[in-house]
Amino acid sequence: MSYKKKLPVGVDSFSKLIRQNFYYIDKTDLLMNLLNNWAEVNLFTRPRRFGKSLNMSMMQTFFEIGCDKTLFDGLKISEEKELCQEYMGQFPVISVSLKGVEGQNFQEALAAMKWIIGQEALRFRFLLDSSRLSAEDKEIYRQLIEVGKGESGLFIMSNDTLGASLKILSDLLCRHYGKGVILLIDEYDVPLDKAFQYGYYDQMVSLLRIVFGNVLKTNSSLYFAVLTGCLRISKESIFTGLNNLKTLTITNAQFDEYFGFTDKEVREMLSYYELEEHYETMKEWYDGYRFGKTDVYCPWDAINFCDDLRADDEAYPQNYWSNTSGNAIVHRLLNKADSVTKNEIENLIAGNEIIKEIHQELTYSELDQSVENLWSVLFTTGYLTQRGRVDGRKYRLAIPNREIRELFITQIREWFRQTSRNDTGTLETFCQAFPQKNAAKIEELLNEYLWHTISIRDISGREKKENFYHGILQGLLRYKENWLIKSNAESGEGYSDILIEIPESRTGIIIEIKYAEGAAFDLSCHKAVEQIREKHYDAILLEDGMENIIKYGIAFYKKRCKVLLV
Repeated sequence: MSYKKKLPVGVDSFSKLIRQNFYYIDKTDLLMNLLNNWAEVNLFTRPRRFGKSLNMSMMQTFFEIGCDKTLFDGLKISEEKELCQEYMGQFPVISVSLKGVEGQNFQEALAAMKWIIGQEALRFRFLLDSSRLSAEDKEIYRQLIEVGKGESGLFIMSNDTLGASLKILSDLLCRHYGKGVILLIDEYDVPLDKAFQYGYYDQMVSLLRIVFGNVLKTNSSLYFAVLTGCLRISKESIFTGLNNLKTLTITNAQFDEYFGFTDKEVREMLSYYELEEHYETMKEWYDGYRFGKTDVYCPWDAINFCDDLRADDEAYPQNYWSNTSGNAIVHRLLNKADSVTKNEIENLIAGNEIIKEIHQELTYSELDQSVENLWSVLFTTGYLTQRGRVDGRKYRLAIPNREIRELFITQIREWFRQTSRNDTGTLETFCQAFPQKNAAKIEELLNEYLWHTISIRDISGREKKENFYHGILQGLLRYKENWLIKSNAESGEGYSDILIEIPESRTGIIIEIKYAEGAAFDLSCHKAVEQIREKHYDAILLEDGMENIIKYGIAFYKKRCKVLLV
């Protein structure tokens, strides 16, 4: 294969990406559209890993005084000659990411914010020699960059100075250069998320209200500002009195194609790396998001899968996006799920849509007040997408792709396991019914369990519908910690679904699972046990010294099952 550009896995620095010859999907049209349609304060809300940080880096590289203009050679924005002449390299730029503002208490988070803003302030040390600044101005600047002696890099600016820090910096830069400042704040809502998790939410709201209020409200030194985040935080009062804010969420058509990869862009990337035959797999797993009126792929997924395919043409798709987070919001939804919510989750996993009223301006403190609020957060953070507006704030919501469907199923399996352990008596009876050859009891308790918990009525698009039930059953049986349980183990002439060895009684159990299409339980059970016989699944159990072999064929359909003992 001829030389190909590197794929930018985890690279969110625009200059590094271009200089080091990484593959870049050109989003510089964003600059033209922003300059033709900007408000004084522009807020973009998008899910994580959809290119927010890279776009912010691209903006900084374009606007900042002293920028390397050759970085944009050959890109779309370079065709706008007049615009480039007027704006490229013409502005002082303050750029901060609040992604690292976290801590287990408010003091730790406060120190993190001082560090981030202090480090940005240090980029402008030339202000200490500026002929346009007074001695008093320079003293104020020193308060931004002063570090504690013997404390290795801990900025010791006062809390009052922190609250005014971005306003101070913008004023000083404006006076030095004689022109307004462009302010870029990436991941503006991360400090609120962390504060909510660790219990100092109100304190963080107060701090951000002061910082943002000072720099964004009636600031004559500001040319314009761009903020990015996952959630639209308007009721928080962190933007109190701010009437110059333009919010661009995932439901807005404007700027909809600049965060995420379009189908055309993904096809071109696969073609460039000679991987066109993997297009359908890429689409099934990572497409399906709708921002405004544009369908997009998750860039993090598309780049990672393409990178894996370059190394191994038979690489299997992974949950790249969902594995970059703890997915606490899905846990939160499941913990609050009532029977109605469980049915809605079933419909979503089955590939259907549900209609919900979406509130994109929720506060973190409102999340747990109602399960209905959690649907809005699942939507804005990328776990669900919209298939069209119904009326007003009501949208048809769906799971975007196979990766997120697998995530929901995985989380539900874990929920099953946690729920089952709360009823140890019934679970002990259920497990003991297997070596006792009590198929009727297994069937009774498993049907009862399926009926009262989340089950999947249909799993459209899945290669093997029985995989979900396999996970449920395996999770329940693992209650018996002294049993050796093997899943999809090679035995005889194939791979059995579940094998169990009970050492103390030398009993081996074989379980083969089938999905009973059209509720054909008897036929499916008989197919299962016939497969056990034909494939000699008992071979490994006999080799391991199991003397009593028990065989079960279990057929599932929606919330029902049938158990056949051989």
